[in-house]
Amino acid sequence: MRRYAMSIAGCWLAAPLWAAEETTATVPAENLATALAADTVWVVAAAALVFFMQAGFALLESGMSRAKNSVNVMMKNYMDVCLGTLVFWLVGYGIMFGDNPSGLFGTSHFMLADAEPWDYTVLLFQTMFAATAVTICSGAMAERTRYDAYLVASAVIAAVIYPVFGSWVWGGLYGGSGWLAELGFIDFAGSTVVHSIGAWCALAGVIVLGPRTGRFEADTGKVRDIPGHNLSLVALGGFILWLGWFGFNGGSTLAAGADIGLICLNTQLAAAAGALGALLFSRATRTPILLTVTVNGSIAGLVGITAGCASMEPQWAILTGLVAGIVAMAGGQLLLKLGIDDVVGAVSVHGFAGAWGTLAAGMFVTGKLFDIQQIAVQLTGIFAAFGWAFPLALLTFLLVKVLMGLRVTTAEEQQGLDVSEHYEVAYPEFHKDMTYFRQ
Repeated sequence: MRRYAMSIAGCWLAAPLWAAEETTATVPAENLATALAADTVWVVAAAALVFFMQAGFALLESGMSRAKNSVNVMMKNYMDVCLGTLVFWLVGYGIMFGDNPSGLFGTSHFMLADAEPWDYTVLLFQTMFAATAVTICSGAMAERTRYDAYLVASAVIAAVIYPVFGSWVWGGLYGGSGWLAELGFIDFAGSTVVHSIGAWCALAGVIVLGPRTGRFEADTGKVRDIPGHNLSLVALGGFILWLGWFGFNGGSTLAAGADIGLICLNTQLAAAAGALGALLFSRATRTPILLTVTVNGSIAGLVGITAGCASMEPQWAILTGLVAGIVAMAGGQLLLKLGIDDVVGAVSVHGFAGAWGTLAAGMFVTGKLFDIQQIAVQLTGIFAAFGWAFPLALLTFLLVKVLMGLRVTTAEEQQGLDVSEHYEVAYPEFHKDMTYFRQ
């Protein structure tokens, strides 16, 4: 039995520490079995934490939406996990981690079966990452998207858009290596691979959809506030996401090692600093210090540190998180000025903060601070992510719009998607006189 010590940092993702013959000669088999069992328990527990993040997304996104759309938002998050799990097992895992001789995409291990026990552990963990990337679109596109059409686009993201870019950075688990990994690109747990890819898909989606009715004044373009219905859910969702991130980053070691402590500490520090960055931005721009802004600031800090949590010292993690909070808030203001309606701020929090965090991972490498060559590699990966995900997602959403219709009618939007798409409501006591079943 062999113990696989793998890092999702890219360049040594699936290298066995010892050949099987050397293992039996140098390390007792029972020690290897114990180590593999410990690694498996840790990674499975981390996968469960990442899965729990879906509950955080569901609460945060539904809380930031109006009550009449809360069931629809929850349903999209729920089905993102269900559909994403099946699609990623069917094709996504093979594209992302299969034998990758070209450096572009995997060509083996589709519909994984009859594999080694560790392969199943990796598949489980990576399935949760795929679901996270997909569900980022849900909140941005809330309150005006057809349910069936969204699920079709979600399946494309999980099956093709996310896995192909992932193969460039993390691919080659069974042979070969992604071209960005060969360059030395650093993205330990997915600031770009997961979060920016999801955000650029979300950006394409909201552009094709257009803003919610009434979000911008027709004549002046002035932004009208459309507040969410439950800030308690937003805060609870933020806490759950924060908790889940310890599995997201810590589990990316794929080994129960001593380095988990630094990774999780950096995660905590960056999240706290991200909230502070959002507060400072609010003060500097003389805008109210909102709960939604504070929660999004901490999530931006978490997104930002995800790339470099294993390769930088704590003081740099704080700086990374602080700047991520500011970047996310400034990015949100920029999108509004451009007339782009992102209900939960997903594009700025996951896209802009993810890009910054990926750059910071190259700037603040322990023992190699501000290395120009590494920074250039990071920039290459950042632009490659946008250049791949955004155009392909834009094409996907345009095709869905033409073939199925992506946006609900104005009347359905005014009525609420809970009724028009699902024929049920989250708060029936407020809809006693509403008929919401087909006649």
